[in-house]
Amino acid sequence: MSAAASPATGTALYGVTGWPLAQSLSPLLHNTGFAALGIDALYLKWEVPPDRLPAFVESVRLLNIRGCSVTIPHKVGLLPLLDEVSPLARRVGAANTIYWQGDRLCGENTDVVGFMAPLAGVQLAGADVLLLGAGGAARAVAAGLTAPSLEGRPAHVFVATPSDKSHLPLADEFGLAPLLWKNRHEPHALLVINTTPLGMRGKAEDDTPYDFSLAAQLAPQSDANATPLAYDIVYNPLETRFLREARATGRRCISGLEMFLVRGMRSFTCGPGRGCLPNHGGPLRRLLGSNPDNPT
Repeated sequence: MSAAASPATGTALYGVTGWPLAQSLSPLLHNTGFAALGIDALYLKWEVPPDRLPAFVESVRLLNIRGCSVTIPHKVGLLPLLDEVSPLARRVGAANTIYWQGDRLCGENTDVVGFMAPLAGVQLAGADVLLLGAGGAARAVAAGLTAPSLEGRPAHVFVATPSDKSHLPLADEFGLAPLLWKNRHEPHALLVINTTPLGMRGKAEDDTPYDFSLAAQLAPQSDANATPLAYDIVYNPLETRFLREARATGRRCISGLEMFLVRGMRSFTCGPGRGCLPNHGGPLRRLLGSNPDNPT
């Protein structure tokens, strides 16, 4: 997101849009980055219901908002409202970042690189993976795990949603194996990924999409890289019920904060001439109640 100034105030205006947004820490991340780099800018929250998304994008144009992060549930519906979309965002079918390129309003997807970063060095070759959810973030997960450039691709990526319907187009598009929700515990999944809002701060905080006590057992592995994993893209709270129960069964856990930090840094650099956002993982982990030297 480029930091061109608003002609009215001299302060560049940025923000995040979604519905709801109570859980978002994006303003903290970006405003800290602006302050550290001496950029005259402000990053706000804009809660926008789905039926108002076209009007919001028009407001971005009219009010000279210089960039915007996009979260649940707008990542897919945003694409046709933009002037230009990156090849990656087009492949994923979702965008999580709006920025200006000249006079054209553009969309980028930084979710893919954000999701894949914590999996660097994890051996998924020949393994089974279970993906829970089918929204914009799930599309990024599917794109990352099925990318032709990925070394050691999983043998199967299973996908399931509570509706037993919304995951079917995703499965067809990315070559995933669809499951009925009631059968989601059957795969011998080395990696289980939650992309649903279940567990997010708020009314769904006590919920989880998966019961690890019912998970199919994996064969014992001596290779540390083959340790079963649980990955929750929810980052607030830092330890969701999904991760807490996964850890209790011996799985290594990856919190959504790792993905959040990487994608936030990439979003910050969208547009011409911007430097990199400093790494504020430590303060964010402390805010969320985790030791930064011992991340989830």
